[in-house]
Amino acid sequence: MGRRAGKRPSQRQLRVAEELRHILAKIIQRGELNDPELADVPVTVSEVRISPDLRNATAFVAPLGSGDADTLVKAMERAASFIRQRIGQEVSLRYVPAISFRADRSYDDAYRIGVLLKSSSAHNRGNDKA
Repeated sequence: MGRRAGKRPSQRQLRVAEELRHILAKIIQRGELNDPELADVPVTVSEVRISPDLRNATAFVAPLGSGDADTLVKAMERAASFIRQRIGQEVSLRYVPAISFRADRSYDDAYRIGVLLKSSSAHNRGNDKA
């Protein structure tokens, strides 16, 4: 889904992507994915990006709490055809987009930044006493 530099998604792309995100979240929440790797793993779908022709979508997913994001992505990829079929039942689009999955690492990045900020703050307080 390489966007050209400076090219923003259209309102239609944003609207369809958000609708797909909601449908995907419902499918996961209802426990419709019968994969042992997904059993008892709370999943968040943080974003869906869709190509300008609406034929390809990328969903960014992450396990809530502890969990292996790469294992989650592999399990979601195995379920991609089922998910596409379910999406086709829920939306009225000319073409049901092919969906791929990527790990959303933004939560990990935010955690690491928080840890760095805390350690820097604690370090600076220690230097004030010297």
